[in-house]
Amino acid sequence: MTLHGMIFDIQRASFHDGPGIRTTVFLKGCPLRCQWCHNPESWSFEQEVFYNHDGTTQVVGKHYTVDEVMAEVVADRAYYESSGGGVTLSGGEPMAQFPFSLALLKECKAQGIHTCMETCGHAPTDRYKAILPHVDLFLFDYKATGPDHKRYTGVGQELILANLEVLYEAGAEIILRCPLIPGINDSQEHFQAIAQLEKKYPRLRGIEIMVYHNLGNDKAKRLRRDPALPGLPNPSKETSQAWLDALRELGCEKVKIG
Repeated sequence: MTLHGMIFDIQRASFHDGPGIRTTVFLKGCPLRCQWCHNPESWSFEQEVFYNHDGTTQVVGKHYTVDEVMAEVVADRAYYESSGGGVTLSGGEPMAQFPFSLALLKECKAQGIHTCMETCGHAPTDRYKAILPHVDLFLFDYKATGPDHKRYTGVGQELILANLEVLYEAGAEIILRCPLIPGINDSQEHFQAIAQLEKKYPRLRGIEIMVYHNLGNDKAKRLRRDPALPGLPNPSKETSQAWLDALRELGCEKVKIG
């Protein structure tokens, strides 16, 4: 039986999901329900419909085989080689489609293509152990601290922190990705927790601050859902810089705005 993955976008010439020029594969399905999510069409594992403002509709999600994805991936091999780029799996949560993600990463590695995976960290630990040899770089999300994590994402962070520990101790290359949302997780407590993670894991490749943007609100409306954070404005450059300065004052040496 041929293995299929449910994918809602394959973005070529991507510059924001790992080093170099990359192809980012966005898989559907996620165990979290982050209130600030900019890809709400990624939550469900099933095809969905966008109801566009001009009255048209658009199906979101398509079944792909590994070979079909690779046909798009290899088209940009020259760009990967010249820029130190490669393929990034994102979503949604790639670990939620574990068999397909594993098979796709294996094929990328077999063809000498650098691999990167963005993950929320909320998946069985044995899956991370199995996929680790096939991932060159993890973009590991750290979204909130303590009870706020469950309040704003729908799940606790115990498993997430345990998986971060397992990957780090196994020698994984990791960049910590921290979405910052005004009035939600831009607190001193959260900043201190981020700084403590850098101290605890000195081999982290870096920490990237992912500044909130409200593009997900329009997508939610097109899915005929109510946005969780209606009216929340995008932070100013001054606010983003203040967040960065606050983290550096706490001792974060590897932090930058992603």
